[in-house]
Amino acid sequence: MDGSQENLKRTMTSRHIMMMALGGAIGAGLFKGSSTAIDMAGPAVIVAYLIGGIILFFIMRGLAEMAIKNKQARTFRDLIQPFLGNYAAHFLDWIYWKMWVLNIAAESVVAAIFIQYWFPGVPVWILALIVSAIVTIVNLFSVKLFAETEYWLALLKISAIVLFIIFGLIILFVPFQDHAAIGFSNLTKHDGFFPNGMHGLIMAMLVVIYSYGGTEMIGVTLAEVKNPEKTIPKAVKGTLTRIIAFYILPFFVIVSLIPWHQVNDVPESPFVTVFNLIGIPYADHIMNAIILLAVISSMNSGLYSSSRVLYTQAVDGNIPKLFSKVSKKKVPVYSILACTSSLYIGVLISLFAGSKTFNYLMGSLGYTVLCIWIIIAMAHLKSRIKQTQKAPYPARSFPFTTLIALMALLAILIGVIATTSISVTITTIVIYLFITAAYYSAGKFSNKVA
Repeated sequence: MDGSQENLKRTMTSRHIMMMALGGAIGAGLFKGSSTAIDMAGPAVIVAYLIGGIILFFIMRGLAEMAIKNKQARTFRDLIQPFLGNYAAHFLDWIYWKMWVLNIAAESVVAAIFIQYWFPGVPVWILALIVSAIVTIVNLFSVKLFAETEYWLALLKISAIVLFIIFGLIILFVPFQDHAAIGFSNLTKHDGFFPNGMHGLIMAMLVVIYSYGGTEMIGVTLAEVKNPEKTIPKAVKGTLTRIIAFYILPFFVIVSLIPWHQVNDVPESPFVTVFNLIGIPYADHIMNAIILLAVISSMNSGLYSSSRVLYTQAVDGNIPKLFSKVSKKKVPVYSILACTSSLYIGVLISLFAGSKTFNYLMGSLGYTVLCIWIIIAMAHLKSRIKQTQKAPYPARSFPFTTLIALMALLAILIGVIATTSISVTITTIVIYLFITAAYYSAGKFSNKVA
């Protein structure tokens, strides 16, 4: 391993990276994207998130296994390259980087939309600019301070979701004052549980995969985690349980309380809508503030991940060495500043597109998360095949769960291509071709397996 990699300090523990993964995954996809997914699938959105959660579980188990066996790995590239070759590793690194820089741009606009709840007269782009500046400053501090800040922000959002679930269940099943218990009637009342059929469910899967994206962030913390062989598996187990619970239960509450076709008609998050129903003074304002911090937390995690990808690329000589330089606090300043530029691009887009910016960016992001998971699954399968060739394992050692996840992801990809806007698909393909062309032009299109 390049000695300059030691510029990064191993200061993060399992609680830090668990909360970072939650911070990355529980963000705009849940608090804002939830209304889009519900509009597509109706109450069946619960099924969509359950399917996505199971796939995520299988993918993350494979990622953790590869991380344990490659103790020198720093990011995804080091985990993938030995099994799928140089091109796959290069492609994964850069689409992962692309995913996060677009995501933080989208989430800066989402944060601005939530701030508009209090300041309706202020343009989205001005609020997005303020949020972007705050996130940039936070990330320029030490990694330990960043991780600790992210830990408490993620804990705050998780606490809010738990309260949301508790209050939601009370409204569903307990009559009080003038309120009658709603029960499960909204799950089937408006054109049934699958109001838009399988077509709607498949369309929602792109939003679902996007929403869960960020959990794999654990794969880019490897160089800054204490005892990664013990920390990573522990973080994976804890993170997956929480993510599935914090998505499926809230969606169950939302589509049970609010008729699914009405969720997308209000500008605020469905979470704020539900807290309005509770009738607690200022509950909607409190929830809006918590959601705002949750989205900023997700932006924080995204900026961390994207900057570390640039850093390792610079350390390996693939991009200018400038991006490998770190500050006295061991933070890759130039990589962070390069990634924050996307925040301000998001601000410029929002100047013209306003609150619709998030929807424009979310489609391409969903494709990218799908591709990342597919590549991780393929690498894990290849790693097990290599093991079996060296020392035969019993049949139970074959990762059937990873194979099932890979087949499911490919089926979802086909379905998404068939149901997604052609402009989103073409834009994504162009980006992928550009990444491939950059690799080819650099003379590295050898794809030799290490």
